[in-house]
Amino acid sequence: MDTTAPRPSTRTVSGIGVCAGLVAGPVVHMPLPIAEPSPGLRLSPREDHHARAAAIQEASDQVTADLDADAARATGEARGILEATAAIAADPTLVADAQRRVLDDYLVPERAVWEAASDVAEQFETLGGYFAERVSDVHDIRDRLVAHLTGRPKPGLPSCDTPFVLVALDLAPSVTASLDPAQVVAIVTDGAGPTSHTAIVANAKGIPAVVAAQGAHDLLRDGHFALVNGSTGLVVADPTADELATVRAVAARSRTFDGEGRTKDGHRVQLLANIGDPSDAEPAARAGAEGVGLFRSEFCFLDREQPPTVDEQVTAYRRVFSAFAGRKVVIRTLDSGADKPLAFLTSDDEENPALGVRGLRTALRSPELLDQQLEAIARAAAAETAQVWVMAPMVSTVTETEQFVAACTAHGLDVPGVMVEVPSAALLAGPILARASFASIGTNDLTQYTMAADRLLGSLAELSDPWQPAVLQLVATTCAGGAQQGRPVGVCGEAASNPVLAVVLVGLGVTSLSMTARAIPDVAAVLAEVTVEECRELALLATSAETAQDAKARVRSRLPVLDQLGL
Repeated sequence: MDTTAPRPSTRTVSGIGVCAGLVAGPVVHMPLPIAEPSPGLRLSPREDHHARAAAIQEASDQVTADLDADAARATGEARGILEATAAIAADPTLVADAQRRVLDDYLVPERAVWEAASDVAEQFETLGGYFAERVSDVHDIRDRLVAHLTGRPKPGLPSCDTPFVLVALDLAPSVTASLDPAQVVAIVTDGAGPTSHTAIVANAKGIPAVVAAQGAHDLLRDGHFALVNGSTGLVVADPTADELATVRAVAARSRTFDGEGRTKDGHRVQLLANIGDPSDAEPAARAGAEGVGLFRSEFCFLDREQPPTVDEQVTAYRRVFSAFAGRKVVIRTLDSGADKPLAFLTSDDEENPALGVRGLRTALRSPELLDQQLEAIARAAAAETAQVWVMAPMVSTVTETEQFVAACTAHGLDVPGVMVEVPSAALLAGPILARASFASIGTNDLTQYTMAADRLLGSLAELSDPWQPAVLQLVATTCAGGAQQGRPVGVCGEAASNPVLAVVLVGLGVTSLSMTARAIPDVAAVLAEVTVEECRELALLATSAETAQDAKARVRSRLPVLDQLGL
């Protein structure tokens, strides 16, 4: 079966593959959303209005507790998403507004919640940026509250006796974060984008996924089998016996990683793990990751009224440094703002938080936070044997680089680096890397800012594709700046976990790839089948293409090994 390119067929639909894998299973659709309660529903004068209003608070408490429980069982990115949704559920503003509507307007509680949530969602849409991205969370909480108040099952994953392919128009962040890979073997959505929460969590959990597959919801029927190729983005309804045999053959293969990433001719490429929470460290180390290319430190700061103490940070950082004793660990300083607001730091008056005070820019507002974090990193590094590198997010200028390098040096941290997430940093890579020791490219944000496309909007999925030639050309520019200064340049965005795109990145000059640990064997397997010169030839094909689709098709057509590997 040739699954390298979409085929025109009434039984296929094509989207963007965001997590490699070839699987098949029965289709199960996400249940339709909770229906809007009738606007005409009012309480009778004889009812206890105060008791009915109190029921809204009880529902809020239960929904928050359910989400907190789900968050406690989750790790990494999934945990952060569930905690953020729980925070919205616990916000007293929505509950108070709904209760007022019960007491003043005599609305039944479910209608009161619906109207109060609609007002909050409208306010978020008007604010734009981070708040607009949270509208789906508000709707998720609304539906959960209404379900609780009306005695219906809470919204969420459907149940099935066997593992299944989950099909949805889109998925709420809290639903995606609670997915069980043993139950959900693949995800297909009409909406979402390649750098949305759905894509990121699916990749972290190792669930093959295709997003922005318009028409999938209508094409794929409940109970019928579907074949999902998370590499090509192709979804096939009612696969044939031969197609299913191919899936079984791929599933029977077992790939492992020997601990050293390299091309066929021995060119070294470090294959590292992304870590979002200290609990992710041990599994990544057991998977053979050569080190950590992105240790996100936000977990220490999120969902707190006050920043963590230096001692608290030291304890948390040491868990990861200890798991990778003797190996490289790149820790990113606090990346707050935009989709990661902090109560004690983030301003609530920014019209477009994605272009506001986020990442390293927060140090201008609260320099003591950066100073305390660097002190904690230095103390944790001194207590362990890991090779600790430190990098700052959202660096845009040479001056910012100089300031961060000086701050690291003052704390005895001798390998300071920068994240390249905005075009200005890519274009200034030469002078920036004359100051910094290394660069790591965050392809999610670099794509967002290059294409002027909100990475969480499914309607802009085509623009949010890291295969966009403009994005690849900026990666090439960054690598050229690194080569000019003799500095390493890595990639730690979602693009690094794509085995096909990884070949292109190496060809552009990337020296290390950091990804979810489960993706490392696939990336290593593809790299081992090509020479570095072939990587460079494929990189030239991709960067000279005019569209993301063309770039992807050109490269796949020159890699027949992908069929053999089931990728």
